[in-house]
Order: sequence, then C-alpha cells, then structure tokens
Amino acid sequence: MARPAEIVCDALVIGGGAAGVSAAVELARAGLRVELAEQRASLGGAYHRQPSGTTATTSARGRRQWLRLTAGLAHFAIAPRLRHVFLGVDTDGLGLLDDREAGRVRTVRARALVVATGAVERILPRPGWQLDGVMTAGGLQMLLKETGEAPPGEILVAGNGPLNIALAADLVRLGRPPVALVEAGDPAKNLGAALRIATFPGLIGEAARHLARTGFAGTPWLRGATVTAIERDGARLAVSIEDRRGGSRRIHGDMVALHDGIRPNDFGLPAVSIGEPIVVRAGDCREVLGIRGAEADGIAAAREVMALLSGTALHRVAPEVSRQRRAQALLAELFRPVREHDGLRHLPDETVLCRCEGRTVGELRAMLAGPDPIGLREVKLNGRFGMGVCQGRFCADAVGEIALAARPDLAAGPLSRDRWPVRPVSIAALAAPDESRGE
Repeated sequence: MARPAEIVCDALVIGGGAAGVSAAVELARAGLRVELAEQRASLGGAYHRQPSGTTATTSARGRRQWLRLTAGLAHFAIAPRLRHVFLGVDTDGLGLLDDREAGRVRTVRARALVVATGAVERILPRPGWQLDGVMTAGGLQMLLKETGEAPPGEILVAGNGPLNIALAADLVRLGRPPVALVEAGDPAKNLGAALRIATFPGLIGEAARHLARTGFAGTPWLRGATVTAIERDGARLAVSIEDRRGGSRRIHGDMVALHDGIRPNDFGLPAVSIGEPIVVRAGDCREVLGIRGAEADGIAAAREVMALLSGTALHRVAPEVSRQRRAQALLAELFRPVREHDGLRHLPDETVLCRCEGRTVGELRAMLAGPDPIGLREVKLNGRFGMGVCQGRFCADAVGEIALAARPDLAAGPLSRDRWPVRPVSIAALAAPDESRGE
C-alpha cells in the first residue's frame, strides 16, 4: 500500500483542548518540533468549544485562559492539523492520523506522543434512554456553545454531577429554562463537603452564579431523585422520576439531557511508554481534573516528555494538578448520590443497553444463561454489544456490570481491546496514494 509522505517531528500532540494546547506550547518553548492534531474543525476541546456565531458560554476566566493558550500557539508558529483523527500507533511505531479533509491516512514519525483526548460522559442505561429527543448533557452543552442558541421546546436535565447545573444555567441564559433539574445527590445537605470545598473559591463562585441563575428562573431542583424511565407520550417525552423516599412523579418535556458523571476517554489508546516513541497522557484522558487542572497537567506532561527524551526520569509533580485532584474528590463527595447505586441487575429486559446496535438487557441475559464458558469478547463479537460507532464508549461499563452480576465466572478480558484503528477509517483513506510521488 502506498503511503503519503511521513510527517517527522519530535512530539505529536493529540487533542486541541486546554491540556493538548498547553503541552504543545511548552514543548515548542523548549525548541522541539511539534505537531498538534485535532479531530474537529477548530481547537478548543469540550470546555473551549468555539461558537459559530458571536455568543460564547464560557466564563470570563475561561476566555482569558483560551486567549493565553492560543497566543502561545501563534508565538511559536504551531499550525494545528485540524480534522485529523488519531487512529493509533502501528507496529512500526508510527502515529496514524486520518486526514478527513484530504481523505487519506497520514503517518507521523515522532519521538514522543502526548495524548490529550479529554473525558467521555457516563450515562447509566434506563428504559427509554435511546429515544429521539434524549441526548447527553455534555452533547447539549456543546450544541449551545457552537450555535449560541438553545433548541426549541421544554428541556429536562437529569443525572448526577455539577455539569448538569452548569448546563441548566446556560439554558436559562439563552432563554430556555429547564422544566426541572433532577439530581441524584443532595449537595445542599452535604455540609461537610460543602465546607471543605469552600477552600476553592473559584468553584464556589461559579456554582453560586449557576444556582442563582437557575433559581431566579424558577427551575425546580429535585435533589435526591433519579430518572427511572422515559416514554413517548404522543409528540412529547414523559419522564418518570423517583425521589429518595420512593415517591414517584412524571414530568413531560420535548427533550431530556442525561449525565451521570465523566471518565477518562482512554478507549483504545496506546499504552503509556517511556521508550521511543514515548507515550504520555495529559488532562482528563489521564485523570479527570477539570478545566483548571487540564492546562497544568498539559505542561507537566510536556516536561515529562522533555526529561525522557534527554534520558532522565522525571516524576510528574505539579502543585496545581494536586490541588485540582483534591477539588474533584470533594465534588464527588458533595454530589454523592443519596441512594447507593444498586447495580443495573434490576433493569427490565426490554431496556436498550447498546444504543448503537439496539441490543437489549434481555438479549445479554439470554447470552449469559447457557452453561458454556463465555467472556466479554464473545459478548461483543457474537452479541454485537459495543460493536457500533462508539465501540463501547457508552455501554462497555454497563455490559460488564450486568454480565458479571449474571455470571461471576465470566472469563476475564475487556469488552474492547486496545488496538488501532481507535476510530473507524475508510478503506479509501488507508489506500490513498503517496502524494509526495504524485501516485
């Protein structure tokens, strides 16, 4: 197979959010040749997603951070490769990028790879979560940032964690207050964590502004409550909600935004390596640190790469990263669900588990009911759980939890293996001729 000309550099940075950009700038400051690849058509990541219009939803502090980071790119003349999707590292140690603009796969020979692919949302399966009109809260927040407009109709925000409060405040600001904000935890009654998080005035100030905005708009904040089911009721969605005492109610809306936390987006990534090509991770794909820790962790990752390239070991220590790690632990305690997660074993059989392939809980249970040994690999290949576009990013944890509850003897092994391509790539892109030879 003919290949496009190799890109040669000292360091390839994957991801154009705060962690990736800060790592690229720090590496360039040290005189290294840097390539920065981003899968979208613009830099920014999730937090600094750039609007297509003139309305931005990031805070003034966030805008100052992004201006500082992009100024660094300009100063060191780092031209990002946009719409370049990271596919992995092949057996020759070459980084592979799917250039969606040119329709070809580009190879990168780099001495080091900094992976900063951010986080992915956790969504707990519940009946009806696959219906049209149901999306992730993070996905809706990105839509608001890109368009500066809220979608029409009444929106219910539900799940667990501080992102839902931020989304509700954004919707209020855009003139579309949520019909309800359903929160599994009860931060208002977790006094101990609230007092300790007061040592992070930036977080407290941001939360206070969000809550004041949603409260003034009259959005009900249903704490200690969970969404148990979503059904179609004519042209609208009927959302069943259960409170901490077991009481139930239904709220109707046109859209439901779900969010149950985040986890590192480390699906299929190459293993961390101290030998060339060196591979390190930065930001939320290494550890969920939030936007305040992402920039500091990107700089720390760059310095680790520089030390390894020079033949010295460097233990990654960054005071701001440690501080934001404590903040994330306090947030997790503050938003701890009122009722402990009792697993997914009680989900009805008809509940869709793998949204991409439409596979249900009942179909998984049927696969596991036989006497023969079975592993998660067979569940994926034979049952098609995690075989869709997302490759298990949303369903892998739930599939594993239900499978292990049903079959404690389940053969060890992940649902998806870490191998390239990390993302789907066309045969045409792989087979594109070598442009350097005019083939």
